Amino acid sequence: MRLRDVRAGDVEAYVRMRCDPVMMAELGGPLPRDRVEARLRKDLSLVAADASWIRMIVPDGAADDEAVGTVTLWSDQEDGVTVSEIGWMVLPGYQGRGLAKAAVRQVLDAAAEDGRWGEVHANPGAGNGPSNGICRALGFRLLGERDLDFADRVLRTNHWVVVPGEHLGSGTD
Repeated sequence: MRLRDVRAGDVEAYVRMRCDPVMMAELGGPLPRDRVEARLRKDLSLVAADASWIRMIVPDGAADDEAVGTVTLWSDQEDGVTVSEIGWMVLPGYQGRGLAKAAVRQVLDAAAEDGRWGEVHANPGAGNGPSNGICRALGFRLLGERDLDFADRVLRTNHWVVVPGEHLGSGTD
């Protein structure tokens, strides 16, 4: 598995991930295509400004344009405080192979080296066993459940936090 920055040609990968009812079940349901295309344009500008890390997940042996998921690290405002947050998704046919876990680990390793992100929060759906398992396996600390606004929707999430460099960044589990 390798990671690369998002690029303009990733529109179809974004659509496969964000317009699919299965993929978006824990995120309030599928988004309309026009919102996804607008999101990609915004993401490209955030990456160009080095304001967010938006990495596409490419399986071993796949062509560089065959992204099957994404992992994103960004800053957001929460109660007037800037916080860093990480999120990920992998297409259903590629789930269960450890791609998301490896991708999250790589981004956290890079964040530890970079040093600017501070504590990193993750907010997987409260019922999303695999994503909560990734948080647990990588050393995130569970702060509890909470309601979170996402794409004009309110989601019930588990709130996790980790300090990059203190996560389980090396070895296998």
